Amino acid sequence: MRGLVCAGGEATRLGELTRVANKHLLPVGRWPMIYYPLQLLQRAGVREVLVVTGKGHAGQMIDLLGDGHLTARGSDEPLLDLDLTYKVQTRPGGIAQVVGMAREFARDEKLVVVLGDNIFERAHAAEIAAWGARDDGALVFVKDVPDPEQFGVVVYGDDGRVADIVEKAGVVDTRYASPPTSHAVVGLYCYPPDVFDVIDRLEPSARGELEITDVNRHYAHEGRLDVVEVDGWWEDAGKHWEHLAEIGRRVEETGVNR
Repeated sequence: MRGLVCAGGEATRLGELTRVANKHLLPVGRWPMIYYPLQLLQRAGVREVLVVTGKGHAGQMIDLLGDGHLTARGSDEPLLDLDLTYKVQTRPGGIAQVVGMAREFARDEKLVVVLGDNIFERAHAAEIAAWGARDDGALVFVKDVPDPEQFGVVVYGDDGRVADIVEKAGVVDTRYASPPTSHAVVGLYCYPPDVFDVIDRLEPSARGELEITDVNRHYAHEGRLDVVEVDGWWEDAGKHWEHLAEIGRRVEETGVNR
């Protein structure tokens, strides 16, 4: 397996903070945000990782992470032991577009994708390894949320398997007046090598981007999409600046990527 961290985007929700740094370099607890998805991939046994970042602060990202072998300041304690590659996203085009940028990097291997602003209490290394040992199909992680209308949620068939994905029911996807479940798809996805063929066939959405929901829906309709419910807490660290401190406190209290 190879890994991809999606660390681009404008991050307008974080206001003035992202004028001075890519949001994924902002502090969450004692670490820059980008360390958390990289650590998750490392704990899942993924060593070769592509980081796709925006052009505004790409140099800062490379200066921080280098080749992916980092030790804690003032000691020899290893923080990260990865082989990193970088690409720059020059304009917003959707998460699926970023995944498509990993085609040459993946080289027909399976791809584990983490959004750079998603932080998990548990790394789900066993679940990712089990998926990696399978022959086919995609895997997404879901979390039961109180506001499913704000997310893409899964639809289960009579057999209990994922039958469809509904994005912001009643607003974006008008097939449903309200969300059919509260299982929101979070920013951790596992794709087989044919994901790039799927992306090639996508049409841009109404906002002009290639949507990751459409990728997941493709696998759902083919009966090739499995789900794992997130164990422990999950946070989207890109919401607003006050949230960064809250997540940092949670990391200190419970640990992260356990």
